[in-house]
Amino acid sequence: MGVAAGPIRVVVAKPGLDGHDRGAKVIARALRDAGMEVIYTGLHQTPEQIVDTAIQEDADAIGLSILSGAHNTLFAAVIDLLKEREAEDILVFGGGIIPEEDIPPLKEKGVAEIFTPGATTASIVDWVRENVRQPAASGG
Repeated sequence: MGVAAGPIRVVVAKPGLDGHDRGAKVIARALRDAGMEVIYTGLHQTPEQIVDTAIQEDADAIGLSILSGAHNTLFAAVIDLLKEREAEDILVFGGGIIPEEDIPPLKEKGVAEIFTPGATTASIVDWVRENVRQPAASGG
C-alpha cells in the first residue's frame, strides 16, 4: 500500500453517555486547523458506530473524548473491534477525565496516547502529527 497521500484523517468521537462535547469540538477544530481531515461523529456513539465510521472513512486515527468514567470499557471495546475487523493500524488516542492510575493499563491494551484535562490543543496536534501514519517498520 505504501504511504497514504493527503492529509491525516482522524475520527473524533464521543462514545457513551457524555452530554458535553465542547472539548471534542475544540480538538476537532484544532486538528482541522492543522490541515488534517476530521470526521466528527457527534455525541452518544457506540464503539461499533465509531469503528464503522473510521473504517468507512479510511481514517488514520480515532480520537475518543470520554468524561463519563466509562473509559476502560469504551477504549477496550473500540480496540477489540478494530482488531476483529483487521483495522488495528488505525491508531486510537483519547482524552477526558481519566485517572492517572488508569492510563498505564489503557496503554497496555493498545491505546496509543491519553491526554488529561491539562493537555493543550497544540500538544495534541503535535502528537498526532508525530505518531499517526509513521512508516511502520514491519511494512505490512
